[in-house]
Amino acid sequence: MRLTFYGGARSVTGANYLLETSDKKQATRILIDCGLHQGSNYCEKHNFEPFPYKPEEISAAFITHAHIDHIGRLPQLYRAGFRGTIYSTGPTKDFAELLLLDSESILRKESEKHRKPILYEAKDVNETMKLWQKRTYHEKIKVSGFSAQGGPASGWEVEFYDAGHILGSSSILVSGESKKIVFSGDLGNTPAPLIKSTEYLKEADYALVESTYGNRIHERKKERKDELEDLIEETVKAGGTLMIPSFALERTQELLAELNELVEGDRIPRVPIFIDSPLAIKLTSVYQKYSRDPAYFNRRAIKTIEGGDAIFNFPGLKMSLTSAESKEINDVPPPKVIVAGAGMSNGGRILHHERRYLSDPKNAILFIGYQANGSLGRQILDGAKSVRIFGEEIPVKCRIKAIGGYSAHADQPLLIDWIKTMQPRLKKVFVVQGEDDESLPFAQKIKDELALEAEVPEAGTGVVL
Repeated sequence: MRLTFYGGARSVTGANYLLETSDKKQATRILIDCGLHQGSNYCEKHNFEPFPYKPEEISAAFITHAHIDHIGRLPQLYRAGFRGTIYSTGPTKDFAELLLLDSESILRKESEKHRKPILYEAKDVNETMKLWQKRTYHEKIKVSGFSAQGGPASGWEVEFYDAGHILGSSSILVSGESKKIVFSGDLGNTPAPLIKSTEYLKEADYALVESTYGNRIHERKKERKDELEDLIEETVKAGGTLMIPSFALERTQELLAELNELVEGDRIPRVPIFIDSPLAIKLTSVYQKYSRDPAYFNRRAIKTIEGGDAIFNFPGLKMSLTSAESKEINDVPPPKVIVAGAGMSNGGRILHHERRYLSDPKNAILFIGYQANGSLGRQILDGAKSVRIFGEEIPVKCRIKAIGGYSAHADQPLLIDWIKTMQPRLKKVFVVQGEDDESLPFAQKIKDELALEAEVPEAGTGVVL
């Protein structure tokens, strides 16, 4: 088999891996993820480059989860000629349709503003979804191409494992040619408030493992909730506004679950809490759809829901779906809490709130997710004295706080544990989906602690396994 790293190598975003059977004349080609490059302008330029393979020759695409940096180029792949089958879990497909349509809208506005080509249109999203099939965890999927003589070529058997990252997320085990290779996708920071924990595989010959937090250790879950409680109390006492840039998928829903506990447990003052993200509100409805399904939600969450606790609806919570409702937040005097997208402050409604509130020392901004290099969120987190928003230079004088424990990504100890269960059979580990300051030390950690061969591949390189 041949594996090529076309995205997610030496970079967190843009995951895209091509796996081919050995016989080039009868090769069966599949993709694992097909994500959008995000972050700096340099990263985003890659989205306009032609695919380095022929999309019409791809038999199937397997999707680990619905974040845009793993699915964002699928409609573009369709536009370029792909007509194979896309496979994922049910929640991943449901999320993907909402996220891709939202992404198309954002990309279209960007193309109009900067006079760039359109990556894809809404009709491409709709046609892409017609190719998409839902599969459950541990359902065996067989994929093969066709030989030059018209008969079936050698192929793959593929199986989804629960990655514990977001609802419906998967690690993907591919078997073929007497070898097993696993793609971690994004692994979860388990245990999580809502979804089930990461599932561990017992054996594989090769593993691709993400390294977004490969050189870090998160705060404990209890500590993160205590820190959130303290920051809300301090901001309320100061008479300020707490801004929380949040990713619409998973981070917002986890945050809602914890705010629900803090409010109903009388651990924080009763102040208005706004979810100012139409996408997050729509995605929350998908969570509600699967909230009683033990294949995806953990027992504790299901028990809480069946006990009558509407975890996505508590006193003081206000969902701002429309633009008018979003603008009305400005009329509500502080103290208040505003949760809005996007999670890295690279778009969305959070920008309007940051323009209004960053310059006041009474206010605070809390980052609960990864901030990519080049993003506005990263600039603020790194201590920029001012930032440019909507053409204005905005002073940054508010309190700045980051709580890493809210990351949906596994930290170094959890990543090591995931690899360790496969250690006896593993021949090599490829460290992907991380910046160099995370992936390179993590690869060395794998070598030192597990005595395994570990490599941080360059984008575009291929290996024969």
